[in-house]
Amino acid sequence: MAIPVSITKLLDENVVEWARIEFNEGWNPDTTLKTISAFANDIDNWGGGYIVIGAKEENGKLVNPIQGLNEESVDHIQKEILRYCKFLKPTYIPQSEPVYYEGKLLLLVWCPGGYERPYQCPKKPTIKNSEKIYYIRKLASTIEATDLDVKELISLTHNIPFDDRVNIRAELSDLKYPLIRNYLESVNSNLLATIENKKIEDLARDLRIADGPKEYFKPLNVGLLFFNDNPEKFFPYSRIELVNIPDPTGQGMEERIFRGPIDQQLKDVLNYIKNNVIAEKVFKIDGQAEAKRIKNYSYEALEEFISNAVYHKSYQEYEPITIRIEKEQIEITSVPGPDRSISDEDIKSYNMRTRRYRNRRIGDFLKELHLVEGRNTGIPTAIKSIKDNGSPLPKLLTDENRTFFSVIVPIHDAFKENKKTKEGVKKRRTKSEIKDLILSVLSDGDYSASVIYKKIGYSGNISKTFKNCINELIVDGKITNNGENITSPKSVFKIVK
Repeated sequence: MAIPVSITKLLDENVVEWARIEFNEGWNPDTTLKTISAFANDIDNWGGGYIVIGAKEENGKLVNPIQGLNEESVDHIQKEILRYCKFLKPTYIPQSEPVYYEGKLLLLVWCPGGYERPYQCPKKPTIKNSEKIYYIRKLASTIEATDLDVKELISLTHNIPFDDRVNIRAELSDLKYPLIRNYLESVNSNLLATIENKKIEDLARDLRIADGPKEYFKPLNVGLLFFNDNPEKFFPYSRIELVNIPDPTGQGMEERIFRGPIDQQLKDVLNYIKNNVIAEKVFKIDGQAEAKRIKNYSYEALEEFISNAVYHKSYQEYEPITIRIEKEQIEITSVPGPDRSISDEDIKSYNMRTRRYRNRRIGDFLKELHLVEGRNTGIPTAIKSIKDNGSPLPKLLTDENRTFFSVIVPIHDAFKENKKTKEGVKKRRTKSEIKDLILSVLSDGDYSASVIYKKIGYSGNISKTFKNCINELIVDGKITNNGENITSPKSVFKIVK
């Protein structure tokens, strides 16, 4: 990882605030290590700081002429920095680089804010088993943190979620302007009014999808997941893998991989399920004018379960979300499992409420796009939809170590093969019932004969009785078509109004 700013820019061009630069005439572990830990703690979220070894300052000004270092001492100091930084708790290693300024050799040490902060430093690094305390930067000084400072430091920096961290392997150019604009249009953002006058840096700052000091302004992980065409470049296997196995023997199996920004993956896989998996049957109920409509799976429930998988998956673990569509069930799996604040009993009772969110920023964007529900409402919404459809309740599975989470959604009983009525035999419909069902289906829109046939619960080739019912409805002036043969896919029927 290279230091983001040259020594010339650092000292001549005011790219970095002077409060974030410290000058040391030589190597002194007692003072330098404390400053390294203070910059790493970054209590004011400045983005850390820089230490220039080989030069000194007086009253905030660089003292000329610069003394510099000899080559032997530079190598020695770098080894000493590595040795002493292992005394920090947890260990923190800054970046260092020998540089020349005005013909003098200096050692430039870059100390960005650490992901594992807060860091403790030995009060006397050169004394074995020295007391470890917290140091922070205030203006241009390294000072011991007070009890109040320590509380603030811990509350500000403890466990920064992965999606809200800076990605040091990415550049601002990895955030794609068209994707950002599409998002702003989707959510009808007020930023659209001024977007033509904004640079990508300004948009990234407004959306909080990049962070860091101005000389090291980098995308956050959440920005790369939503606004880069190929998030897998940064987060391997951040995709959805779907396999559709309608036949247990494996014949006709279809495999699909959904890639791209995670919100687009989610939209694409849901469109696939809606168009290729969801089916509906219409049943005429004796003594009831309105027909009963049943789906093989509640689409609303599948939408919630898959959206939750995208929301709660760990993008630090290189595993895809998998969806397995079998003959009589759909299984959705993501890693890891639910937070341990959710008990096994809560999982069994579908009462999955948590106060800790693995991907809070991802959730914010998905909620803006109306792809997930609000706080802790997704599972109850899915269960209600399943019950309303009359489907069996799903199974929620995880292991003792919460390494995965699977949702198994059974198919509705009416779509199982050889399903029989309570009397033990399949009830034969009268022609009058079939006609009523045809009219009920067409009340929703215009369909071909084959689509109508499936919607009212039949499979295979269109029966002679169904054809007769269609012809009689046409003769009676209740429905009409576009003149094509009844069984032709181009033949579309509609109700005569």
